[in-house]
Amino acid sequence: MKNIRNFSIIAHINHGKSTLSDRLIQAAGIISDRDFQAQILDTMDIERERGITIKSQAVSLPYTANDGRTYTLNLIDTPGHVDFTYEVSRSLASCEGVLILVDASQGVEAQTVANLYMAMDHDLEIIPVINKIDLPAADVESAKDQIEDDLGLDPDGAILTSAKEGIGIDELLEAIVARLPAPVGDPANPLQALIFDSHYDAYRGTIIHCRIFEGAVRTGETIRFMSNGATYRVEEVGIFQIERVRKEMLSAGDVGYIIAGVKTVSDTRCGDTITNDDRPSPSPLPGFREIKPVVFSSIYPVASDGYEDLAIAVEKLKLNDASLVYEKDTSAALGFGFRCGFLGLLHLEIVQERLEREFDLSLIITSPSVKYHFMMNDGTAMIIDNPSLYPDPAKIAATQEPYIRASIMMPDRYLGAVIKLCLDRRGVNAKHQYIGSKRIELACELPLAEVIYDFYDRLKTVTHGYGSFDYEVLDYRDGELVKLDILINGEKVDALSQLVHRDAAYQRARYACEKLKEEIPRQMFKIAIQGAIGAKVISRETISAYRKDVTAKCYGGDITRKRKLLEKQKKGKRRMKMVGSVMIPQSAFLAVLKRDTE
Repeated sequence: MKNIRNFSIIAHINHGKSTLSDRLIQAAGIISDRDFQAQILDTMDIERERGITIKSQAVSLPYTANDGRTYTLNLIDTPGHVDFTYEVSRSLASCEGVLILVDASQGVEAQTVANLYMAMDHDLEIIPVINKIDLPAADVESAKDQIEDDLGLDPDGAILTSAKEGIGIDELLEAIVARLPAPVGDPANPLQALIFDSHYDAYRGTIIHCRIFEGAVRTGETIRFMSNGATYRVEEVGIFQIERVRKEMLSAGDVGYIIAGVKTVSDTRCGDTITNDDRPSPSPLPGFREIKPVVFSSIYPVASDGYEDLAIAVEKLKLNDASLVYEKDTSAALGFGFRCGFLGLLHLEIVQERLEREFDLSLIITSPSVKYHFMMNDGTAMIIDNPSLYPDPAKIAATQEPYIRASIMMPDRYLGAVIKLCLDRRGVNAKHQYIGSKRIELACELPLAEVIYDFYDRLKTVTHGYGSFDYEVLDYRDGELVKLDILINGEKVDALSQLVHRDAAYQRARYACEKLKEEIPRQMFKIAIQGAIGAKVISRETISAYRKDVTAKCYGGDITRKRKLLEKQKKGKRRMKMVGSVMIPQSAFLAVLKRDTE
């Protein structure tokens, strides 16, 4: 075990984590130059296009150090986005040390600090790495100052690298061997293995990614998942070296995979502990919790006959994404679909994009919502994430909505614009502190419902791309929530209903009515578009009717001839208005969801 090093790389988005992983893999020589491709640990097209890591990966790298000994370096890659914080925490729990990556041109950013605290919670050895030193805008001295002031780490111990150019990789590998501790554990003890990830293979079932803390696991043994008591027979164990490499056994300190005929990914819960069925561990490893969705939205097929295809696609996607939660849903306007729970807005976007790309579907996503708590007059409590389930307002005693603590880092010249943005989104307890000569950290408490729409986009706009954002969910607080209904020709369109704060209801209703007026085509009769809270209409737009010139064929003669034709037209229009139904184009639903960017 003294020749094993288990480590992870943590960083803010876009600080070069995947590129650094590529250089370490190339230095280990486990893949030929011909087969190599950039972002080799990012296996999905979306990851490559967006430059983000969605699914964490693990890889075992053989490395011969300067002391002549051969070490096994187990790199456990982590997702970079705040939505996947729990997966990051489980990956860190599998390590003894981390490399904390700082971009020499950007400096320390919000998620760098958040991930550092997470690494400290797990009591890990930390090596600071300053990346992108080859850029013209690189300021290594400033980055060192920020490592000392913001992170409280020794800047003299920072390794200077350029992952793109391959500078400093040898020094980094030596630092990993010299400065990170070897794992501890006893192969003779009862098995304790931590699941930090899993993925689905069409031929073998679920591939469990795990770190062995105590004991050993061999092919043919029976294992037990400690969270649900399920037992399985081990078919194969091994390590990851880009491809799976089969081994006789995995023992304490190893990172690898177990194949045990598990049918679905949702059976293998991230953070769960695996033990032997015949000689179980007395207690599971700490830190396990169920992953709970934060943002809720409904997904419908554009064409009503696409429901069967959508049902098959969601079921297959669930095999690869255990954190996706869904149930059947129906809407009078959009037909049959699914109500889904997501870890955050990025997770929602990724699921939508994967469904559209991998399964060739056209989808409509309803307005994202969060979980609200309702206290009723009779003392009961309700938790609601769907506007269609909103109870009778007369029976509601109090409503509560989730709040988050946002941490925003930016140059000090943007402070005024960012504070205004937070106050516009009902932010409270805004505090700021200087974390450098010209950089500020702003902490603010915000309702989650105000953040899930377009807060991140607006933040990037007002800070010209220099602002970075990280958040954690705090608690539920009282808020005056109302259900905003959109009526078209007096009929409610349930797919456009939203739960909003009373103060924001008028602006949201006015914006929705204006957008729908632009998108819905004109008819032969007037169309009224209204935003209403209960029976009270708070906003209205009218789409005027086409006017057919029925008197065009009437040449000369008495005025009563023309009046007779106009009266006949008026009767026809009245009848048409009474029975006419308005077709709402799909673009109208999408237009209402996109918030105004003014």
